[in-house]
Amino acid sequence: MKRIEPVTLERGGIRLEPLSEQHIESLSAAACDGELWELWFTSVPKHLQTADYVADALAGQASGHMLPWAVRELASDSIIGTTRYHDIVVDASRVEIGYTWYAKQWHRSHVNTTCKLILLSHAFEELSCEVVGLRTDHFNFVSQRAIERLGAKKDGVIRHHAPRRDGTVRDTVMYSILRAEWPTVQRHLESRLS
Repeated sequence: MKRIEPVTLERGGIRLEPLSEQHIESLSAAACDGELWELWFTSVPKHLQTADYVADALAGQASGHMLPWAVRELASDSIIGTTRYHDIVVDASRVEIGYTWYAKQWHRSHVNTTCKLILLSHAFEELSCEVVGLRTDHFNFVSQRAIERLGAKKDGVIRHHAPRRDGTVRDTVMYSILRAEWPTVQRHLESRLS
């Protein structure tokens, strides 16, 4: 697996820009569209917590286990959400895609499929990953369905796995896509967007 470094990625009217402190205000506004922090099983920051959220992501990048992006919709030139690689394991040629959220107006649109196609293409074709993982809270049924629509396979559930921001502990549903599965997944995602 190649070294993972910040890079701008673009396709289908969506640009993934390396996350920076300059994105704090616009990410805060995006989270306010739908008050996404009210979803107790997600990591979307409240308005006044966006700076800490970005700082945590950048600290993860500095330590080498995360690579975060801000998601820009080009037609409106607006930051509409964020996503990242996380739990990067270079020796296993593995990244996970997560911490993904978009302003509510972009739910059930082309945005998530486009972002996942961009990130999966970069992981398999540029970084030479052998596997890309995705995970979500056991109670985030919308996210589970979205991950399954991508073509990822369910690996299982890790019980009592990670703390939620409210202090409870979640069960985590794990998914993955192997390098050998990527051509079929890619064809599927491209057909969904066409």
